[in-house]
Amino acid sequence: MDSLTQIVLGAAVGEVVLGRKTGNKAMLYGAIAGTIPDLDVLSAYFLDTSRSLEFHRGFTHSIVFSALFAPIFGWLVSRYEKHKSLKDWSWLFFWGFVTHPLLDAYTTWGTQLFWPFDVRLAFKTIFVVDPLYTLPFLICVIMAMIYKRSNPKRRKWNLWGISLSSGYLMLTVILKGYTYLQFKEALESQTINYRDMNTRPAAFNAILWNTNIDTGDAYLLADYSLLDSQPISFQAYEKNHHLLGDLKDNEQIQRMIHISKGWYIITQENGSLYFNDLRFGLLTTQPGSTDFVFKYEIKQDAQGLVTLHEVKKDPRNALKMLGELWERIKGN
Repeated sequence: MDSLTQIVLGAAVGEVVLGRKTGNKAMLYGAIAGTIPDLDVLSAYFLDTSRSLEFHRGFTHSIVFSALFAPIFGWLVSRYEKHKSLKDWSWLFFWGFVTHPLLDAYTTWGTQLFWPFDVRLAFKTIFVVDPLYTLPFLICVIMAMIYKRSNPKRRKWNLWGISLSSGYLMLTVILKGYTYLQFKEALESQTINYRDMNTRPAAFNAILWNTNIDTGDAYLLADYSLLDSQPISFQAYEKNHHLLGDLKDNEQIQRMIHISKGWYIITQENGSLYFNDLRFGLLTTQPGSTDFVFKYEIKQDAQGLVTLHEVKKDPRNALKMLGELWERIKGN
């Protein structure tokens, strides 16, 4: 999830663990603990694109990391906050660390909670930024901060925040199951044979959902709003994996294929080759677009070295994208 959400969750967890003993300091250190796992994004400055993507939400998002580093951070804090024990602070950091990847597991990217095992948990029920999850939670945590640590209202507000956010998360699980059935019924009614299907929420909400369908040589992409009145329409995209040629055996490309779980298409535009990760869909609701959220240009130099470069998004298109998203959420 986004940084603000992880800060709020970390603060709430800190309050549960040490709020009665240290008050707002528990929230402060909990918020810090909730952000530390995402420092793995700094790997982009030291690793190439594919290795950085592979590292993201890996070791720092694992139970192993939580168990190893919680005592270290607990010891550091205990040196300055001497009125509480190493055990207390270590326990706070452990839960601050481990709840971070547990929440991330519900997103599309997922997390390697059981690192070093190559298993990425990705339930794909919530978008990485969802105001309906974060804002009520944030309000409750702020309200809890107002009261003294001995006031029972403090714990009640914090519990309300945890309960509301957890309830909403469980609702997204139910909505994923419901929308999955809608896509499946649409495929059956249109007599479309397929090998595999995955679904995920569209950006910033849990009303509009997207799907990728593997039919063999092509993928079908579609979206469905809970407010729709018209049948689901599928848009075909050729996989074009053959365009890679010998590059398919390249280590960088193989790593990208592994990261995308095989959900990718290759496009050729203006003489350049692009690797498109389908798991996160398109930046637009316009049919036939190749403006994918995660799009990487494949480059090869004279010595045969292959590199990938993420295609940057034009911020000027953000308002247009949000407008299209809002119109689509309202139903067809």
